Amino acid sequence: MRIVMVGTGYVGLVTGTCFANVGNHVTCLDIDQTKIDKLNQGVCPIYEPGLEEMIRRNTKAGRLQFTTDVAGAYQSAEVIFICVGTPSDDRGRADLKYVLSAAADIGKALEAGPGTTSGNSDDTPPAKVIVVKSTVPVGTNQAVRTEIAKHTCEPFTMGSNPEFLKEGAAINDFNKPDRVVIGAEDEATGDRLRKLYDPFTRNGHPIFVMDIPSAEMVKYASNAMLATKISFINEIASLCENFGSNIDEVWRGMTSDKRIGNQFLYPGLGYGGSCFPKDVLACIAMGLQSGLPTPLLESVHRVNQSQRSRFIAKLDGHFGEGGLAGKKIAFWGIAFKPGTNDIREAPSLTLMDAVLERGASVVAHDPVAMATCQDHGMQDRVAYSDDMYTTLEGVDALVVCTDWPEFKQPDFEQMRERMSQAVIFDGRNLYQPESMLDEGYTYYSVGRQVVNRGGPSGPVDSEFVGSALE
Repeated sequence: MRIVMVGTGYVGLVTGTCFANVGNHVTCLDIDQTKIDKLNQGVCPIYEPGLEEMIRRNTKAGRLQFTTDVAGAYQSAEVIFICVGTPSDDRGRADLKYVLSAAADIGKALEAGPGTTSGNSDDTPPAKVIVVKSTVPVGTNQAVRTEIAKHTCEPFTMGSNPEFLKEGAAINDFNKPDRVVIGAEDEATGDRLRKLYDPFTRNGHPIFVMDIPSAEMVKYASNAMLATKISFINEIASLCENFGSNIDEVWRGMTSDKRIGNQFLYPGLGYGGSCFPKDVLACIAMGLQSGLPTPLLESVHRVNQSQRSRFIAKLDGHFGEGGLAGKKIAFWGIAFKPGTNDIREAPSLTLMDAVLERGASVVAHDPVAMATCQDHGMQDRVAYSDDMYTTLEGVDALVVCTDWPEFKQPDFEQMRERMSQAVIFDGRNLYQPESMLDEGYTYYSVGRQVVNRGGPSGPVDSEFVGSALE
């Protein structure tokens, strides 16, 4: 098929490249000429393992191209995927301006001429399929249809195709999906999209074809459920800290129940990235807009945000009131998760801001996200090191924010020799408390008791944490 991906962000770029890789002819369209020029040179604007090589291979084979030519791209397409951003506005609602702008452009291009469909012997090519792949509130596909129809009388059909890609594992997720969800306004559209995805579902996993409003809701329901699991385990971890329990043991006893399982039930600094925060807020906004509040999801969001405050309180508690002023704090990990350079809603940014506000200096290391952090406005406020151990020179504490593999079994002796104070605040529970005591560290983690090399270990001071959250 001849496919156009509108938007060369994370979703559009991965989806378009994977479609091209199985033989489709894909055009990725974007208004950013600089980004398009880099892609045509084989330079990938995002970090995703294996993606840049796949882009270069399919570009060389002529199956994948990048352009800013709106009219030319749309008129030759059979299927158009809208993959533009839907950021949260100041009330948490999904901002649809980029989606509706793309819809208007599509309508104008259709009106200018339907073009021809490659490989179709019929004089009249089938109606173009317009697929909304961006994560959008229920009802958006209808709004897109209305917007396109304002500009053209040419026939087209609508589809919805939510994405379920994990950053850092997106290519594998696309090539071997757990499921494909397709919303279609008629049977023929569903069949065309099912055919498009057939090469990716030969592992026996299903393609679900359903009505469009249901498909729109599936993505929100899925992400809201996963976010709920993360906030739940973090709330239990907080109880563990205050009552002397160990979240590791609680986790083992709880997740052995097959009804519960262990996915997304790992304590830490809370969820971040481009999906969970935005989608939870969008669900809350949809509820308020329809007069059906979502108190559970409101709590999920609150717990997630307070998890970072609780962690900051551990630094305050260790160094004492005002004790961070003049200290030097190292950060390992900036990206919101390993395998990506994405720092959107990353807990590290919240923690670095808090440490800087308290008068400390910050030096940070991340395998791939340091340039992204500098572009985010942290260039002059934070020092960066290309080496994880050099980051520790003369620091008063290390904060671990991202569970990159290279952080999991470091040289603790070398670390201790470089640090002014052997103190670790581990936001990802990478290390075992008993080992940290043997290695000579004061060690703070999530849902486990503090290891204090200079004195007894014990629960976190709940009164101090409570005051820090107020």
